Amino acid sequence: MRKLKYLDYWLLVPYLILSVFGIVMVYSASADIGSQNGGSPGSYLIKQALYVFLGFLILGFMIMMNINKLREKRLIQIAGYVAYGALFFLLVKGQTINGAAGWIHLGAFSLQPAEFVKFYVIIWLSNVIAKRQDELEEYSWWSTMQKPLLVCAIILALIIKQPDLGGAAINGAIMFVLFLSSGIKPRLSKTIFTGIVAGGIFVLMPFLAWLATSSAGKGSYQLQRIVAFMNPFKHAQGVGQQLVNSYYAISNGGIFGVGWGNSIQKTGYLPEPNTDFIMAILTEELGLITALAVVALLFVIILRTVLVGVRSSSTYQTLICYGAATYLAVQTSFNLGGVLGFLPITGVTFPFISYGGSSTWTLALVMGVVMNISARQKRYRMTH
Repeated sequence: MRKLKYLDYWLLVPYLILSVFGIVMVYSASADIGSQNGGSPGSYLIKQALYVFLGFLILGFMIMMNINKLREKRLIQIAGYVAYGALFFLLVKGQTINGAAGWIHLGAFSLQPAEFVKFYVIIWLSNVIAKRQDELEEYSWWSTMQKPLLVCAIILALIIKQPDLGGAAINGAIMFVLFLSSGIKPRLSKTIFTGIVAGGIFVLMPFLAWLATSSAGKGSYQLQRIVAFMNPFKHAQGVGQQLVNSYYAISNGGIFGVGWGNSIQKTGYLPEPNTDFIMAILTEELGLITALAVVALLFVIILRTVLVGVRSSSTYQTLICYGAATYLAVQTSFNLGGVLGFLPITGVTFPFISYGGSSTWTLALVMGVVMNISARQKRYRMTH
């Protein structure tokens, strides 16, 4: 219990505010969906409240545990077997939702393994890189990191196969940042980063845009999202419907919103109002001011996480914080980018606010580890 007095309130308070506020917004955004599906208007509210409560328990456990336990070989191996097993299972019997067979159905709810893989990648890859610091100084970066790179490629391939491009991109971003933080030479890291950005802009996006408009791509749910991104109003009655109605919701909300519970777009016009597009509903009901406040709280968490990582004298702990900050920053950017039309819709949730057990528990795991690291730092400063 001594760790409780060393809690980092710059992390804990925004986490609690966003989690509780998320329950409120899930209820508002999903009440009509629950009724339309023949259930109770509060069905999603009850589930999300349960998810958040379990998330609080997970958070508390991760804060109180000895963080070095996460580095034990047997634990990492078991976590790896579970992660790879779940991803392989999805190839055979994955439940398809929104065009991706990325869900495992378990009774009243479903799990999304790609969410938990984010936590596994942060813990596993941080440990691998930290253990190889001496080798990185003695041997070349490529020879030292060949095996981890291969494992990462397999993980990403399994996620893309679902296909879950959003989940693959976020996991890929986490891996990328951790590898860049592993001691790679600055010149090489700039070359790799520039190559990836240039390849994405000038090669990958044009190719996907061409493929999406071809006869082969018209049957792909994922590729049709690119069509919607390129010209949503041209396809307003089809694949562009989500983005167009997202624009309407944001425009209707203005600065101060139309009032909590009074969204028009959530009443059947905007699909997934409680998950992918909950920020559009939030902006419509509570206005731009509230949306910016939510983003600001997330920015505080991300900035504080990076600061905790910078202050750490442990390479392992530093890498965990960098991976966690990347996870939060990229997922937030992808969700907002899709809602605002700056990026193709990737189907990722908005951290803490969107409905979902898998994302809520993964966030609790990641935030719990970061708070554990911060508490250790604070305790050391106060006792030395």
